[in-house]
Amino acid sequence: MIDLPISDARAGLADAIRRSKKSPVSISKHGKPVAVLISPSLYEEFISQIEESADLAAFDKADKDFNTAIPWDQVKKDLGLV
Repeated sequence: MIDLPISDARAGLADAIRRSKKSPVSISKHGKPVAVLISPSLYEEFISQIEESADLAAFDKADKDFNTAIPWDQVKKDLGLV
């Protein structure tokens, strides 16, 4: 990752954007990171991976809940249907 002080990023925004097409650009203020500039394609890839992780977590939760389901025979008995 390329690191640029905010003053350099401000003065050379076009260059920072060009650089971000190849690698994320970390922008720092007083030596501490305050922003990251990335290409739109890398952003879309990150979002896709985050969504996939959320889907997997939801599946794992649903699978766990399914495994703790009450057996149908017990439900019928509890409702007085048997």
